[in-house]
Amino acid sequence: MRTVAMIPARMGSGRLPGKVMTSLQGKPLLGHLLDRVGHCKNLDEVVVATPDTVQNDCIQDYCESRSVAVFRGSEDDVLDRLLQGLLWSKADAGVLIFGDGPLIDPQIISQAVNVFHANSRYDFVGNDLTTTWPSGMEVEVFKVGALADAAQRCHDPQIREHGTLFIRQNPKIYQLYNLEAPTEVSRSDLSFEVDVMEDLQVVEVLLRQFSGGTDGSLEELIRFMDENPQLTAGTQKIERRWKKYRSK
Repeated sequence: MRTVAMIPARMGSGRLPGKVMTSLQGKPLLGHLLDRVGHCKNLDEVVVATPDTVQNDCIQDYCESRSVAVFRGSEDDVLDRLLQGLLWSKADAGVLIFGDGPLIDPQIISQAVNVFHANSRYDFVGNDLTTTWPSGMEVEVFKVGALADAAQRCHDPQIREHGTLFIRQNPKIYQLYNLEAPTEVSRSDLSFEVDVMEDLQVVEVLLRQFSGGTDGSLEELIRFMDENPQLTAGTQKIERRWKKYRSK
């Protein structure tokens, strides 16, 4: 089964425009994410899915400089952008890795892929159906056929804007499996995503601490955050928009 990671990335972020190409520790945020995803050994390809607008040309240029595949598609219809990118890459299974999580632990990605491959009945395996992991560690693995089915069924632009949301909202149609965090890393109070400037400042400290971001497991990141509680002071009260689409 050809398994392809899709990383949606765009310059037009509502809260922090241009964040994916913001330089931290000598490379763009997207570059740090690509470094970490590159440690996964059970992916056949990694594709960055960016909108086909001029302002996103810099994302394509950067990816091509690193020999990373790029697919250009709709700005707002993320479901279609993901689907068309997966069809273009001839994938059987898609792995959605969010562009605002530059510190995602590669082991979590690999674990989700392994669970998906070991259980053919699942249409979708993700760790974000409920909130048990720190934000910024989300990964979803799904059958391309399930995403194509969702694209046919879903006509709501607001749902399509959130990629796989139609699948996640319809457990009576699709076989879903939630990968819950083990007790030692079940820290939904922590955030490693980049959504606002305060997040960017925290991630910069972590990238500096963990050799530019290529090192640092989730356990190590959590330990460092607990030892430096001042890092979370400015981020814990931020309203995370994804919460309204997820169970507790």
